[in-house]
Amino acid sequence: MNASRIVPFSAMLIAMTLVCGFLSTIISSKVAAQERRSADEQLRELYETEFAWRQHEMGKIRNERGEWVDAGRWPDVSAAAQARRLEYWNAALEQLARIPRDQLSAKALINAEVFEQIITSRASNVRFRTYEAPLNSDTFFWSGLHPRMGGFDNAQAYQRYIARLEDLPRYFQQHTANMREGLARGYSVPAVTLKGREQSLLPYRAAGEENPFYAPLKAMPSRISEAQQSALRKQALEAIQTAVVSAYTALFEFMRDEYLPGAREDLAARSLPDGEAFYLAQIREYTTLDLTPEQIHEQGLAEVKRIWAEMQAVRDDVEFEGDMAAFFEFLRNDPQFYARTPAELLGVSSYVAKRMDGKLAETLGFLPRRRFTLLPVPDAIAPFYTGGRGGLNSCLMNTYDLPSRPLYTIPALTLHECAPGHALQAAISREAPGDIPEFRARNYFSGYGEGWGLYTEWLGSQLGIYQTPYEEFGRLSYEMWRACRLVIDTGVHYYGWSREQAQDYLRRHSALSEHELTTEVDRYISWPGQALAYKLGEMLIRRKRAEAEEALGAAFDQRYFHDVILGLRSVPLSVLESELDRWIADGGQNPYADVDWLQR
Repeated sequence: MNASRIVPFSAMLIAMTLVCGFLSTIISSKVAAQERRSADEQLRELYETEFAWRQHEMGKIRNERGEWVDAGRWPDVSAAAQARRLEYWNAALEQLARIPRDQLSAKALINAEVFEQIITSRASNVRFRTYEAPLNSDTFFWSGLHPRMGGFDNAQAYQRYIARLEDLPRYFQQHTANMREGLARGYSVPAVTLKGREQSLLPYRAAGEENPFYAPLKAMPSRISEAQQSALRKQALEAIQTAVVSAYTALFEFMRDEYLPGAREDLAARSLPDGEAFYLAQIREYTTLDLTPEQIHEQGLAEVKRIWAEMQAVRDDVEFEGDMAAFFEFLRNDPQFYARTPAELLGVSSYVAKRMDGKLAETLGFLPRRRFTLLPVPDAIAPFYTGGRGGLNSCLMNTYDLPSRPLYTIPALTLHECAPGHALQAAISREAPGDIPEFRARNYFSGYGEGWGLYTEWLGSQLGIYQTPYEEFGRLSYEMWRACRLVIDTGVHYYGWSREQAQDYLRRHSALSEHELTTEVDRYISWPGQALAYKLGEMLIRRKRAEAEEALGAAFDQRYFHDVILGLRSVPLSVLESELDRWIADGGQNPYADVDWLQR
């Protein structure tokens, strides 16, 4: 064989080796892609099945537009139903564990982590039997069961509503049975935090059209015929008389005569059955972080010290002569800081919201179409409700006891609850581009959501929303309030603080009124762990923003930073941190750059 033939043959071998290697790479890639799709598909089937099952369990059905709406019944909340759900969720977690995480796509991996946090928390709550205390100092299972404003779109929705009214006795009886079991084993809300809360039941004992449950029947859409409207009103009045009034009367008597006298006297979650494990589970649920009470307490003390120095700087800026305690008294008592009518307070909040509207284009890249309204907190719950609360359709401002509602805190409160806080956040969750599964779009993690809300209060300073040093001090007082929560929540539930000790700590470090600090401390006592979410979430967001500004320099655009956060919808804080790290590493790009209709 001569050399002239050997060279082409060698070249052919090399070429064949290269081709085989190339084909092997393609095949391996296709196999890997197939495995990844298979893992993604397993996960999708798992979370879609669970979410649909959970909606039915919670008393929901799909309407004619495919939306989840209330069915003609309330959920089954019996102990047997709770056990059934725990069995289902345990099985779902086992199934999730069998899906190889390293074979999931990047988007599916987020879905898996979100789903795991949701189901772990739900299973944990059933395991600790939290359903035996379905209330706290400002939120009760018997409130919010009818629309706050307006009615329903069609006759079928009204018929389902009336069926729910007829189902109220059964629903309340199940809750009552659960609460009795809780009392028997020493698991209840502390009695001191529920004083007078039974009064919120009284408006629902009114007969006829004065009952709040009749409100949706007063103005009905014209597409429903007059004859249908008349029939529906008659059915509603009968249901109110035979079911609603009796259900609320029986519940009022149970709360007054049995639950409140029998509720526990001690305060700490740690003193409950298996209390230390329970408190750690609540911390994990609300913060989505693996932190100990000791770690949180120390972080709180450090934040209190930092914010205190900033508050002192504002006091010096207004040239107040006196120490901080005297400044607090001045802020709590000077008439210039207080509204004279509910309309005045609502007007200040509305003006802040409109000023923020003018800043939204420089704050966010994606803006939703949905709008929210401003409403006063309903009279029945206002005496012990928080200063405000925002959601998808409305932003509530508390106008009860105006001398306890300083106007200098209203700008921060409005940013947090309305826009760019919770109301806007909820609308973006529904409308933002991106393939977000339904179970994520309709989920809410407190660490993420409340962290964003508190961050927007700080953001107001960067945007020039606060017009006076007093409003800036109001923001700082609110931030201090959230930092104190880290100290107080862990102080009460882990270190055994008294109610008076917690109130005194908040009183010494913030300008909150006596009414506010009393209702707030009662809330922390009756709702272990929830108050920790705000500051821990906000601290993470501000820390990641500082890292982004340093890493990206002039390329940093806060619109894109905010779009990344809100575009994720609600995720555990660990996921939020990793996704922001990824965004920074990729150069801080517009996350919606490929969405054509947003670039027009």
